[in-house]
Amino acid sequence: MAHLASTLDELDTKQREELGEQLRGEGVVIRTYDLWKTYIMGDQEIHAVSGVDIEIKRGEYVAIMGPSGSGKSTLMNLIGCLDTPTKGLYYLNGKLASEMEDDELARIRNKEIGFVFQTFNLLARATALHNVELPLIYAGISSQERLERARQALQAVDLEPRMQHKPNELSGGQRQRVAIARALVNRPSILLADEPTGALDSATGNEIMGLFERLHLEGNTIVLVTHEADVAMHAHRIIHIRDGKVERDEVTRPQARNSV
Repeated sequence: MAHLASTLDELDTKQREELGEQLRGEGVVIRTYDLWKTYIMGDQEIHAVSGVDIEIKRGEYVAIMGPSGSGKSTLMNLIGCLDTPTKGLYYLNGKLASEMEDDELARIRNKEIGFVFQTFNLLARATALHNVELPLIYAGISSQERLERARQALQAVDLEPRMQHKPNELSGGQRQRVAIARALVNRPSILLADEPTGALDSATGNEIMGLFERLHLEGNTIVLVTHEADVAMHAHRIIHIRDGKVERDEVTRPQARNSV
């Protein structure tokens, strides 16, 4: 793999597709090779992400951790297909996301990634059920199937009894559960959670982290982005980011289940 990273530019289209198929066959959901994101500020180049190589397999529960300014948020945006790298390769579930156009990136975001944000991002005038249903509308799913899958997702986060309530009728923890159900409803390859307990008190935050643990045990691949060590420790592996690079990659505890 180290040799591959030094010869990325030499891979033709067929070889890149074959590499994607190989990764998918090995159960690799996220793989970056020499990933960079550089911003031009006047006459300066700011390397927010500097040659990052990471691999995350199906069924893993991984935290990406680093202080403010470390590059973890930029890396999250690249992994979440919210931004494109300056150079390097990024494979998401065997697909070469780093070379996709905007329309393709929008499709892959909707299909492959379930986002959970610190601020919930719910529609204020919509019920919990309708908020969860939204990604399926964009995916072109029929009304009947949308409602059934949205109910199932709310059931998975223990919120089915509140599905007709609007966000202002729910507690902060319940709103985050709605957001998690929305992230689950498209049955994505990964759940990508950005500081998911940041807007919650510690007790509610612990409940949400317990929910993530349960979702992981049920087979979901979870990538958690945080600056808090106690939150990161809920994951089974922590990738530490500093100055745009991987500082270290540590296993905090063995996987509780095999990747599926």
